[in-house]
Amino acid sequence: MTTTHCPEAPAPAARPALVTRPLLLRFVSMLGAAISFYLLLSVAPLYAQDAGGGGGAAGLATGALMFATVCGEFGTPWLMNRYGYRAALGAGLVLLGAPALVLTASSSMAWIVLVCLLRGLGFAVTVVAGGALTASLIPDERRGEGLALVGIVAGAPALGALPLGVWSARHFGFTPVAVAAGLAALVAVASVPGLPDGERGGGRAAGMIAGLRTPALSRPAFVFGASALVAGIIVTFLPLAVASASAGVVAAALFLQPLASTVARVAAGRIGDRRGAAGLVPPGLLLSAAGVLLTALTRHDLAVIAGVTVFGVGFGLLQNATLALMYERVQRSGYGTVSALWNVAYDAGMGVGALGFGLVAGWTGYPWAFVLTAALLVAALPVALRDVRAAREG
Repeated sequence: MTTTHCPEAPAPAARPALVTRPLLLRFVSMLGAAISFYLLLSVAPLYAQDAGGGGGAAGLATGALMFATVCGEFGTPWLMNRYGYRAALGAGLVLLGAPALVLTASSSMAWIVLVCLLRGLGFAVTVVAGGALTASLIPDERRGEGLALVGIVAGAPALGALPLGVWSARHFGFTPVAVAAGLAALVAVASVPGLPDGERGGGRAAGMIAGLRTPALSRPAFVFGASALVAGIIVTFLPLAVASASAGVVAAALFLQPLASTVARVAAGRIGDRRGAAGLVPPGLLLSAAGVLLTALTRHDLAVIAGVTVFGVGFGLLQNATLALMYERVQRSGYGTVSALWNVAYDAGMGVGALGFGLVAGWTGYPWAFVLTAALLVAALPVALRDVRAAREG
């Protein structure tokens, strides 16, 4: 009796490791920058207000920080291409941390604005250079999953450092908080030399203008910017739009939104790695619009909580999918441009949303302003669908 041996099926290729020593080392600088940024995000405006400037001074401090951040994000790709990722990241951490140490050296508004401007530039460099370097440490076949993990690590400090900074300033004074924020960034500089350097563009023009002129990058950035616009609206205006008697509802909604976004980012990473990220963008946009539409029912507590949570799911899908798509469409030398373009869409979208919604709500009232915002998101759907078609044809 003869026996026939069937050839064994080839063993599935092992998935590359996601959490490596360089990525863990990168988490150190990521956490240092985030803690430094969030500790003073609300404390610096409070210091400006207590220094005698009032509410206008508080707004000026935040405005200077965000203005410098957006400006710095435009210039960072050139800086990275010229000096390398590690040098840019180290410089950004120093620029974020050193000015914080001397925030309370003077109570003049000019000094406070100068410190905020320098920290905004430093934060811009750390998020753009750090984001590009992080992307280079993640295996291509696990990009979505890796970006989701990075999002969790980068976002976690906001949950603790933001309220802790305000509480500490009121109990211990502004100087200890400012010094702690400065040291958090400066200590993290020690981790930078152990990181690998990213690929440079070899002198080619790989800046923001080139990115904006590339539809494969500008389309997802535009869609994400539209959703970031809503994120800025919710954080700024939800406490004003909902009745003061429902303060607990606002607190619950503002907790559930980032939680839903985080869960959705993890799910989007896993799905995107297996089926492609492009198909997640239209559903993310529609979920975001549906959530905003529900939020328009500002007199109904359950609708507000459900609406903000649904928006959080859509926003999380878009955060992961758009960034993964943009990294997928460039060579590694273009990671700096992608990181800058995506972060500008995020920060500028939040700022424009807060400013524009306030003007619209003054004419229409909050419920109708939310309805118009939902319509604005739906209007971005053709751009998302065009990108999906282009991805399939490409």
